Amino acid sequence: MTRFSFGEEASLPDTTDPVALTQMLIREPSVSPDTGAAQALLAAVLEQMGFKVWHLAFGEGKEKTFNFFARRGDKGPHICFAGHTDVVPPGKEELWTHLPYAAHIADGVLYGRGACDMKGGIAAFVAAASRMGEGGPGSVSLLITGDEEGRATYGTQKVLEWMAQEGHIPDYCVVGEPTNPLAIGDMIKNGRRGSLNAHIVVEGVQGHVAYPHRADNPVHRLLALLGELTARPLDEGSEWFEASSLQVTSMDVGNTATNVIPAKAEARLNIRFNNLHTGAELARWITTVCQKHAPQSHADIHISGESFLTPPGAETRALISAIRQVTGRDPKQDTGGGTSDARFIARYCPAVEFGLVGASIHQVDEHTSVQDLETLTQIYHIFLKEVLA
Repeated sequence: MTRFSFGEEASLPDTTDPVALTQMLIREPSVSPDTGAAQALLAAVLEQMGFKVWHLAFGEGKEKTFNFFARRGDKGPHICFAGHTDVVPPGKEELWTHLPYAAHIADGVLYGRGACDMKGGIAAFVAAASRMGEGGPGSVSLLITGDEEGRATYGTQKVLEWMAQEGHIPDYCVVGEPTNPLAIGDMIKNGRRGSLNAHIVVEGVQGHVAYPHRADNPVHRLLALLGELTARPLDEGSEWFEASSLQVTSMDVGNTATNVIPAKAEARLNIRFNNLHTGAELARWITTVCQKHAPQSHADIHISGESFLTPPGAETRALISAIRQVTGRDPKQDTGGGTSDARFIARYCPAVEFGLVGASIHQVDEHTSVQDLETLTQIYHIFLKEVLA
């Protein structure tokens, strides 16, 4: 991966200015899992601020993923910020009002791929850490991955394993995902549901529809097992979570003939589950139902993350206090939505998510307001002062 020393190659931006830092990152395209020069530039900025940076690459060939861990200070309390420099593709650039990597500002709005998801969040935290200055109490770190938008196999999970081996597990982690629906201060994600994907294949015996006794129709067996799976209410929700949900996402037979019983039928489903379940428990249930209705079936099950919950503690209360001080809002603590790398971090330490407004993520003309970048920086700054004091 490219290394930068600021001087001849590039000029050091004002590290207390989240807008300049966001523009710097947006202007370096980094479509997942290609980090481009974005990580190298960010690491160089942090080194100039007194951070020690470890560049951590995992995987081989096309799966090789570049990440880094940076830390300033070696004492506790240790607060970590987790983020990703990779972004989703911009799509057709001609559909954008402003080019996706130009980082153009118009009427107080900064446009660009990654503006809110999540190069802007990274920039706000770096600016907050810069405003803290060096030599303060405790320590601050950043866990930055280049594969959050992709499979996430060789990203945050691997960095956390390295952090555990090297003694860098923090006391608390803030993941800078864009959690706010409409305005900064709307919402903190203090947990997430788990996610399970299943690909079910039912084998049958092909035959003529006029002679069904000579065949074994896999479609009927598939319908029966899906019927049992979808008929069961998984739960009614819990204190912090909504009810778990099983959704069939596809069924495929591949049969174009009207007079042929097919030899195979398959389906895919997803379960978003709360803290009343584990992925292993749900996987066993699916397998049992499949064998009951179709002994020749096979279920390929992948658990992309378990549910997690970070109960309110001193650090979360400090974050809420900082949000109130800057915005006057009382943020909702919520566990809805999709998954993030917080699902991996929560295995090691308490983790919450809080970042920019996420209304435009993954869309054409992704954007964030200049004021929101400053507001988020102020919140992170106050939070760091309170928890590190």
